[in-house]
Parts: sequence; C-alpha cells; structure tokens
Amino acid sequence: MKLIAGLGNPGKRYTQTRHNVGFMTVAELARRWGLAESRYDKRFQAEVAEAQRGGQRVLLAQPQTYMNLSGQSVLAIAQFYKLERADILIVYDDVDLELGRVRVRATGSGGGQKGMNDVLLRLGNQDVARVRIGVGRPSRGTTSDYVLETFFPHEHDTVADAIATAAEACETWLASGIDAAMNRFNTSRQGKNQARGAAESEGGSS
Repeated sequence: MKLIAGLGNPGKRYTQTRHNVGFMTVAELARRWGLAESRYDKRFQAEVAEAQRGGQRVLLAQPQTYMNLSGQSVLAIAQFYKLERADILIVYDDVDLELGRVRVRATGSGGGQKGMNDVLLRLGNQDVARVRIGVGRPSRGTTSDYVLETFFPHEHDTVADAIATAAEACETWLASGIDAAMNRFNTSRQGKNQARGAAESEGGSS
C-alpha cells in the first residue's frame, strides 16, 4: 500500500483557497484515475479513495482534521496499514515558493507549514517524501490570512498548471520513486510556470 495525502482544510469555505492545493492535487489524481467519489473514513478522519496503480494499492487521502492537525490522520493510516516512511507522500502548499513552482523533496523539516510540521512530529521522522506547491507570499497582510484566501482570477491558469505538475510528480513517485521524481521535477521544466507567476505578481491583484 502507498499513501498520497494532500493537506488542506475541510468544508466549502476553504475549497478553493491557497491552503488547499494539496486537496486539489489529490482530487486531480482521482479524476485522472477515474475513481469514484471519495468516502469519509472515521478511523482515519479523512476522505479516502483507493486505486490500483502499476500493480500496487494506492490510498488517496484528504485529512479532515483541519490543517494544523493533519498528522493525526496520516499517522492513523500509516499505523493501520503498517506503512513504512517510504510508502508515504505528502502534498501541500508552500509560501516560500513562488506561485506555480513545484518542488519534490525526500526529507527535511516542514518549515513554516503547520500541517506538514504536524505530520513529521507524529510520524517521528523527517524522512517523509513531499511535493510542495508554491503559492507565494502576500504583498500585504498576514500569511495566515493569505493562505485562507482564494486565488485571484489572473492566477487561475498558473495554479491549474501547478496542480497538473504536482499530480505528475505524484505519479512519477509511484512508478519510479522519490529520486526519479526529484530529478524530473526539480528542474527548469517549470520555467513556464515561474515566468507566468512573476508576470502576474507584477501585474498586481484583482
């Protein structure tokens, strides 16, 4: 069993917010794989959907604990299925990456991302693969308010590209492992997204 957990906040209020790009990526994978609608599993406090990919079982999860307690759900799934750290991939937003940038890492701290921090704390190890999706930093106001805002209309194409790229990174991790995913996606192939994001930042908000 492999686990891909996208982090976010539950409820309609947060559906299209910057903090929910992890949820959006899991939804994109479910769409690509033709999965039925996810179901809520009380054991895991998560919306889950299961697939067979490349001869292995894959669980897609969207923790419903709210972002800061995401580790509760991830740990419950890991314990139930007796997953190794190498079987887990976490997808989440990162304000330290420019809008549209996608980075894959095998290990490290969660930085300022409280959901990822909670995952690492509860799993007791920083060696957890992750896909980080850049949402940029606010030009004004607080970061905590910014990540709970929806994307501006002029950012939608960049975000859609980033979600597609993140989903591809997840699929590469499944098929070929974390090193292959890092080699493929931590490169200049994202120059298009970066350039678009920079142009939109210069253009201001609407």
